[in-house]
Parts: sequence; C-alpha cells; structure tokens
Amino acid sequence: MTSIADIVAEHAHREGPLLPILHDVQKAFGYVSEDAMRDIAQALNLTRAEVYGVVSFYHDFRKEAEARPILKLCRAEACKARGVDALVPIAENQSRVKVEAVYCLGMCSVGPAALVGDQVIARLDATRLSSLLEAM
Repeated sequence: MTSIADIVAEHAHREGPLLPILHDVQKAFGYVSEDAMRDIAQALNLTRAEVYGVVSFYHDFRKEAEARPILKLCRAEACKARGVDALVPIAENQSRVKVEAVYCLGMCSVGPAALVGDQVIARLDATRLSSLLEAM
C-alpha cells in the first residue's frame, strides 16, 4: 500500500511538487484527507492553510471519500453542439454513479465525451452511455 510519505518522496525533487503530490494522493486514496494535508504541509514546509487552499481551489480534489464510481461528463461547447444535453438526464436519473460536469476533455471532434477514472470515452450516445452506466 502506498503511503503519503512514499508519494511525497517520489516528488520531493521536483520544483513545485505540491500539485503532483495531491494528484497522486487523490489517485491512491480517492480523496485528500485532513491528515494527508497536514502530512504534506509538514513534508514540504508549508502551512496547512496553503495546502488546504490548493485542495479547495481545484474542484477535482476531494476532501472526503466518494463511495460511488464517478462519471465526468463533458459539458463544453463542442460537446453541447454534438448533443451532450440530451445525455445529461440519462446520466443523472440513476443513483449508483456520481455524475460531475467537466468543461473540456480535449475530445471536441469526437464528442460527446466522458471520463471514467483515467479512461476517456468518446462518441457517446444514449445507448453507449446507458451501457457505460450499467458497467460502472
């Protein structure tokens, strides 16, 4: 099992290691806990307020665990033009998956797009989205 200390050590040599550390903590544990923020602050010689400020500024960082799988559905202009608005009710009318809006996954030419974990799913339509939701 990865520890906060292991993650900090992996990035300690970098200039500006805080964001990469926070991303790896989030990936390893699913969220950035108060204890993790304290440990990171201490290791980087920062205040807890500085670390908390970064965690609370970026919407991708969670301060609490989310039990449900997360589907990030692109709501940017290109995906809107390709029909994402018709997919939103399908995604939101279930409770097993947490649906979050994101604004651009960089897949504008093959939208609507979604992100599940590290996997980007493109060319979503109602059938593909329903299958994706069932598989999560």
